[in-house]
Amino acid sequence: MNHQEAYDLCCKHHGKRVRINDNKGNVHVGRITKVDNRMVWIMPDRAGYGIGFWGFGGGYGAPGFGYGIALGAITGIALASIFFW
Repeated sequence: MNHQEAYDLCCKHHGKRVRINDNKGNVHVGRITKVDNRMVWIMPDRAGYGIGFWGFGGGYGAPGFGYGIALGAITGIALASIFFW
């Protein structure tokens, strides 16, 4: 997926629960809270799993937005409701 396609999909799904695959094989599931021309920020659905909800925010330049994923690292984006219902 190229940078522009990732940006367009992230903008289209802003505020929705998504599943994002990156080029390192990681899968990120959560709500898109912010998109800019370099990054998409995602707020994970569940606290206490992985890094944990309370570890996100301050210190990353995007307080309260979750954690950022570089648009160039994204290999796939889908609405999470397709996979989890």
